Amino acid sequence: MDIHEVIKTRRSIPLVKDETVPVELIEQIIEAGTYAPNHFRTEPWRFFVLRGKGREKLGEVFGNITRAELEDIHSDTSKAKIERSEKNPLRAPVVIAVGVEPSDRKNVILKEEYAAVSSCVQNMLLTAHALGLGAMWRTGAICYHPQVSEFFGLSNNGEIIGFLYLGYPNTEPKSYTKANFKELTKWID
Repeated sequence: MDIHEVIKTRRSIPLVKDETVPVELIEQIIEAGTYAPNHFRTEPWRFFVLRGKGREKLGEVFGNITRAELEDIHSDTSKAKIERSEKNPLRAPVVIAVGVEPSDRKNVILKEEYAAVSSCVQNMLLTAHALGLGAMWRTGAICYHPQVSEFFGLSNNGEIIGFLYLGYPNTEPKSYTKANFKELTKWID
């Protein structure tokens, strides 16, 4: 598939099959991420691949965070929220947590470290699509919780910027119309 076709046809795939994804494909996806631009070559990205029981360990962290935020953990509604949180990492056979470890060099701008890791994630999503895999970049408040950073062993300055849920597609992506780039572009000559 040519790069323009990959870019134009990539979509978030929320439903994937519970089939093993070969390690070689996961490694290709991660390697593609490392080719993202990063100012001063800081390589601020960090990758954590969760499969099998590893996803359950992350689910335990999610459950603990959810429990701590609820007033009455014994209500049916609370129990359902906790269970949902614990099961979230089980939605795909592979979850790649992508973190940022910002450089502490004085000439490095923090926003640029996050931009580099976001570019890294885009490379990963495009590569997954080109390899015939479905992927979805998931975030949310729980993603940035200090307990999540601690689980992955990130520094006090580091944090997870997203979870890539990865597997073989189990659904056709919905088509949608993008805004025409001309409506969003201003030429200044």
